[in-house]
Amino acid sequence: MVLEPSFIGIFLMVIMGVGSFLLGRWLSRGWRDRRRAKDMAAARAQETRQQRRARERREGRRG
Repeated sequence: MVLEPSFIGIFLMVIMGVGSFLLGRWLSRGWRDRRRAKDMAAARAQETRQQRRARERREGRRG
C-alpha cells in the first residue's frame, strides 16, 4: 500500500515547519543577545587606546 500525501497533509507540514522555525528563533533570542554582548566585550578588550577613543567619539555623536 502506497501512501499518497494529500494537499491538506502537505499544507499542515509546511505550516508546522514555519511555526517550528519561528518558535526556535523566538526562544533563542535571549541566547543570541547574550552571545552578541559577550563577543562585543571581547572585541572591546582587544582595542587599542586610539581605537577606543575613536569608537567613543562615534558613539558620542549618535547619542
